[in-house]
Amino acid sequence: MINFEFARKEMIEKQLKKRGISDKRVLKAFKDIPRHLFVPGEDMDHSYDDSALPIGSGQTISQPYITALMTQLLRPLQDDVILEIGTGSGFQSAILSALCKFVFSVERIPELVSYARNNLNKLEIKNVQIFVGDGTLGWKSGAPYDGIIVTAGAKDIPPGLLTQLKPGGKMIIPLESGGYHKLNIIKKEESGFVKEEVLDCIFVPLIGRGYDE
Repeated sequence: MINFEFARKEMIEKQLKKRGISDKRVLKAFKDIPRHLFVPGEDMDHSYDDSALPIGSGQTISQPYITALMTQLLRPLQDDVILEIGTGSGFQSAILSALCKFVFSVERIPELVSYARNNLNKLEIKNVQIFVGDGTLGWKSGAPYDGIIVTAGAKDIPPGLLTQLKPGGKMIIPLESGGYHKLNIIKKEESGFVKEEVLDCIFVPLIGRGYDE
């Protein structure tokens, strides 16, 4: 069994800080929240490796750097309400919970919803609510949101997510591009939506019926 505390410190120093993760609130969240509690037992010793890991049902927990980067790009504030699409094992939800007022999270796979809820309960995280649903449709009951973070690769931006974003809000979403994905920042401004590409990445696909709405 590895020393998880040491591995977590190494991850922060070598994977996050050296790649430009400088937001002190984000770094503190990664220090305080044990990633290994969100990784299935057979891969737990690899929890702080520089890679994505399987969590069952054909899904993965993202590489630590990508989770940190998406969070830093979103820049959630203490009073923000955030929508997460793709709960997975709940690690991104836990990171967001330390940085904002409340997190609504939507996951299409019921087994992962149960898994994520259990993981968050272990840490007594109370400001995250997880629902089984089609993430491409967002979650209307909590809208509008200060920010939206999508943790699966979309073939296009689902229109429903755009309508659930507050004016001045921001969405972080991987979009299909030449067989891979490009991480994008979508800003909702008075003049319309502004899209900025950040970097190449690979995600599991975002599946749902909300692309045609």
